[in-house]
Order: sequence, then structure tokens, then C-alpha cells
Amino acid sequence: MKVYQTKEIRNIAVIGNSGAGKTTLVESMLFEGGVISRRGDVKSKSTASDYNIVEQEYGNSVHATVLYTEFDGCKINIIDTPGMDDFVGGVIPALSITATGLLLFNAVNGVEVGTEIANRNAEKFHKPLMFVVNHLDHENSNWDNTIEMAKTTFGNKLAIVQYPLNPGPGYNKVIDVLKMKMLQWKPTGGAPEELEIPISELPHAEEVHNQLVEMAAENDEELMELFFEQGNLNEDEMRKGLKLGMVGRSLYPVFCTCAAKDMGIRRLMEFICNVCPNPGELAPVETVDGKLIKMDINGPTSIFVFKTAIEQHVGEVTYFKVISGILKEGMDLVNTTKNSKERISQIYAVAGKTRTKVPEMQAGDIGATVKLKEVKHNHTLCDKDADIVYPPLKYPAPRYTTAIKAVSESDEEKMGEYMHKLAEEDPTYIIEYSKELKQILIHGQGEYHINTLKWYFDNVFKIDIQFLKPKIPYRETITKIAAGDYRHRKQSGGSGQFGEVHLVIEPYVEGMPVPEMFKIDGKEMKISLRGTDVTELPWGGKLVFCNCIVGGSIDARFLPAILKGLMEKMEEGPLTGSYARDIRVCVYDGKMHPVDSNEISFRLAGRNAFSSAFKNAGPKILEPIYDVEVFVPSDRMGDVMSDLQGRRALIMGMSSEKGFEKIIAKVPLKEMYKYSTSLSSVTQGRAMFSLKFSNYEKVPAEVQEELLKAYEAEQVEE
Repeated sequence: MKVYQTKEIRNIAVIGNSGAGKTTLVESMLFEGGVISRRGDVKSKSTASDYNIVEQEYGNSVHATVLYTEFDGCKINIIDTPGMDDFVGGVIPALSITATGLLLFNAVNGVEVGTEIANRNAEKFHKPLMFVVNHLDHENSNWDNTIEMAKTTFGNKLAIVQYPLNPGPGYNKVIDVLKMKMLQWKPTGGAPEELEIPISELPHAEEVHNQLVEMAAENDEELMELFFEQGNLNEDEMRKGLKLGMVGRSLYPVFCTCAAKDMGIRRLMEFICNVCPNPGELAPVETVDGKLIKMDINGPTSIFVFKTAIEQHVGEVTYFKVISGILKEGMDLVNTTKNSKERISQIYAVAGKTRTKVPEMQAGDIGATVKLKEVKHNHTLCDKDADIVYPPLKYPAPRYTTAIKAVSESDEEKMGEYMHKLAEEDPTYIIEYSKELKQILIHGQGEYHINTLKWYFDNVFKIDIQFLKPKIPYRETITKIAAGDYRHRKQSGGSGQFGEVHLVIEPYVEGMPVPEMFKIDGKEMKISLRGTDVTELPWGGKLVFCNCIVGGSIDARFLPAILKGLMEKMEEGPLTGSYARDIRVCVYDGKMHPVDSNEISFRLAGRNAFSSAFKNAGPKILEPIYDVEVFVPSDRMGDVMSDLQGRRALIMGMSSEKGFEKIIAKVPLKEMYKYSTSLSSVTQGRAMFSLKFSNYEKVPAEVQEELLKAYEAEQVEE
């Protein structure tokens, strides 16, 4: 295939609800461009996209697939994305590196939850959108309803370029008001016949045409003047206005297709080539240090890696976009993310699993290579003197967490290897080993997303794994002052062990002064501060260690050992074995022996004195509280509120945002297990939520009682 110049390249992300026909549309685009010789279909598992075995098993996209087609002297790079929000990890890079989004609507269902979510994702990247209404041949298709729903959701930004003349079974005609022609297809689709618009349809066609002209003219002063002078615009002038409107997201051109019968595809591709921006027309890309890199061939060669995948018989495939310069076969580049050298031995144009070797790619093009040493997604490669690093893609925070365990201990190492491979392909899988909880946790976007990981273990890796409910990272603290002391003595012939520690513990609040007097059990105790050691705890909060020893009752060299003993109990709180936090300890007295005292003696004495004081200091269990934001359609507001209140949620506020009701709440993490599944159930998949850690708060008395009993039972079992 030819080497395409930047101005001949168009980069498209195909987005929309699952079942809208994205993969089928892409298949027809590849067929019309001659990249494939026959069209496959999803049911027979023969499409260029969705070639992964899990996608063929599920019958829908799980990963984003990189493809291309050729048309009218242009190369159209296409990324076919999953329609389910659980697989948003494929949508983020697609929208990030392409210039235009093709948002598909199912003419039967109109605006679906996936349509709304796809638009929100496109909005984050400020991407121009084209609307494509598909499945117009279905007996239940409803063009008018789809357009009305779209206007309600997206406002008066719909620029109708085409409308169907005979939707439903037998569909084969559209009125194209940009060309002002009727397009008619044979049953096999392909190239349409251009006919004059029937006289009976002309008044409506002219009305829609005039609306389109006005919308195009509004985006440019010169066009507006022409429109006022002539009362119309020619096709080229309208294209210019539509491009400006798309780039500013002030209008969305609307097209009609029946992707399964290859109807409307050529006209759609023609519009993409004529109107959608090429990479050179886009704003420069900003590097991490604020440099602006223009997407043209005159700059240094630089590429951004947006995806990696492991393929059988091939190994790791690296997908990239050429941001600047020209990438040539055999070129040596520097991986500025890892500070290592890489040779680009081969360059491929990609159509699913089919790769076509090319000698070079120019700025703006999308391709793949293989056999790189240390390159992963989000890495930048560039000329050795360019020193360019592009910012990494940011993915949504996880919304679902489960613990994972290999059924057989002998499989644990392999399980870890495979999990990391899956996380490299889909960065929205986050793997964590929690030393505190003694569990391996896998974080994802939803239950379906996590179950897909299990599908790989069951069907590809052949390892039995099980999901467990994740433990909650509780914390322990105290609510009042208490004293404790402990004497450690051990004699077993020769030198023994001896250490005695007296201490006072109290709740610690940032900035609080050290008191000169403590009142313990009705007795006043004077304190004289000699030194303070503040430990920032890795799990949050602080341990403040105060040396209040007078008269040398404990030698200063034993203080680190006492602190070490305290830290041991902070790491395993006396109530439930959870981490303790926000405690101040004042060691004020003790005893030592000139021969038998040593570090281990004072470590054990400090540890046990702390433990006995802790139990008398009004100990409390703290639980993690998360800030939760829920976006929900107004008709489901009551159901969602009721569900949240059943989860001990504290509602912090409500507001309306872009057609949705937004609920802000604080919810204990314990109550958020499987919330994504529950929310989807009560809203029919029409709501979204995000969560992030807020703070720790005391658990209610009944919850603390329940946790203490569970811990006691666990200790008995062990």
C-alpha cells in the first residue's frame, strides 16, 4: 500500500451502545475500501474486528480494535470500541488519539445509556462527533423517535445531512440534503444510484436543506455573509461550515446507514474524507514539560504508544500514533519514558489481526510494530536529541473490587503473571497485593469486566481461580487517655532479660500541645517532655512518641526499642488486628537492670504496656468512607436514593448536570461491595457513578460489636 501524507489521513473512533452495529459498520467500511474481499458478520465470528476469542464467545466487543480502510485517496484509520461501559479502557485511548468520533444510534432503541456515556467520554476529549443512525431496515426502526430523543439529549445541534425515505423492511432510499439528491441502493448495497428528489418530497427536503445551510453558515462570518447575499451555499461552502461546526462541537452531522446491507457506507466515507479534519489541522500536542508539538512531517520523529496486546504466534504487538516527523523502518529511537533505546524493525498498517507491512508512516498516522524490548502503553519514543515525553492517558478510577485466589497454591505464581499481562492490555485492571488484608485484590470497572478476567483463566490459561469478598481495611484508635505498664522478665541461666515500661496514651489530633499533667484513675501525674518522635504511618495518621523520662530510669539507647514495640502493635491493633492510627504515647517511667536489660526486653515491655493501655482507652474501630457521585436519570432518582440509604449513605447534596441528576454522598466502603451491579439493576444500566477515598470515621456500635465477634471467632479457628 502507498505511504499516506498527513493531509490524506483521517482518524476515526467508532463509539456507541452495545448492539448499535459498530463492528458491522466497520466491516462494511473495510469492504468498500478494498481492504477485505468479503464482508464477515458477528454471528459467524468472521469480522476483521472482534477477532479475539473472548469477543467471539460474548458476541460483542471487549477490546478496542485498530483497523484502516482506503477511500478517495485517503487512509481512514478506525478504532472500533466496546459499547459496554465496563470496557471503557478501550474507549479512552481511541478518543484520545483520533480526531473524530462516529457515534452510532440503533434506530430501534434511539438514545441508549451507552449512547449517553459515549458522548460524555467524547466530551471529555472535546472530540467532534458525527451521528450515524443504523438498523434502519429493522421492522421496529423509528427514525422520528430516534431524532427526537437525540434532540432531547444533545440539544438543537443535530445537522441532518440525510433522512430515510422508507425506513423498515425494504429500506433502500435516503434523501441527501447536502447533495440534494435521492440515494437508492440495490438489495446488495454498495454504490448508490443518484436520483432526483421526488416532487412530492421536495418541499420537506428543501426545508431540511435550508436548516443545514443555516447551521453551516453560523460557524464562519464569510459564510454567513454569503448566505445573506445568495440565500444559499454550494456544497463546498457547506462542507467548510460543517467542518468548523464539528470541530467546535456546535453541530453533529447526521447520516443514515444499514451497515449489515452495506447501505450508506460509501457516502459516509466520502463525507469523512471531505469534511473530517486531518491530523495537520488539529491543535498541537502538549508534552509533559509544556512544549507544543505540531503534527507535521517537519518536526523530529516522535510516536506515542496507546495500546499493547499479546497475540498468539506473534508475541507483543505495540500500537502507536506518529505525532510528528516521519517514522521509517529500521529507525533507532529513544524510549524517553524508560530512557532506553529501541529499533523499529517493522511498521504495519493494521486491519484487526491482518497487518500490512509499510516502509514508513507520516505524522498523524496510526500503526503497529512488534518485538520491542521495554515498550508499554503510555510510552513515548522519539529521535535521540528530541527529548519529548507525551502525557500518559488517564483512565477512570475503579468501581468494583474483588479478592482473587488460585484454587491450587501451586498456580499462584502463574496466576500473578497472567494477571499482569491482562492488566498491560487493559490498564483499567489494577492489581494490588494488600499486605494488610493478606489478599490479592483486582480492581476493575464492573462485575462484567472482572468476570471477563475469569473467562480468560477458565478458557485460555486453564487455571482455576476463585473470587472472594475483599476484606475492609479498618483502622483502630482510642478516644480517651489511659495508662499502662509492663515488666518483662526472663531468667534462664546466665544473663536474662529485663525491662519495665510505664506509659500514657491519648488520642492524637494535629497541632495539639503536650500536657504538663495527666490525671489517671483520679491521680495527677506530672509530665516533663524531653523529646518527640513523630512517625507518619504508611496507612494514614500518625504515632507521636514522647520521651518524658526523668532521672535516667530508662537509658536513652533503649527508646528506639520501645518505639519498635509500639509500632508492632500499631501494625496489628489489639481489637481486630487492623492498623492503629492517631495516637500519642508518653513514656514517663520504667526500670532497667545493669546486666539483663537489652533491646528485646524493652521492645516487649513497650509493646505489652501499649496493648494493656489501649484496651482501657475507649478503643474504637474506624472504617473507610468514600465520596460517591451518582449520575442518574430523574425517573430513577427515588430508587437510587433508597438504595444508597440502605447502605448507610450520608447524602451530601443533589444537583442537575447535563440532563442527569447528580447525587453526592459519603458511603462506608463496606457497603459498596457490588454497588455497580446493584446500580445497573435498579436503573436498567442508565446510571453512572464514581468513588474516591474520603476519610476514616468511627463505626456504629452495632457494627463494632459484629466485627469484634468475627475477629474473636477467627482467632479461635486459627
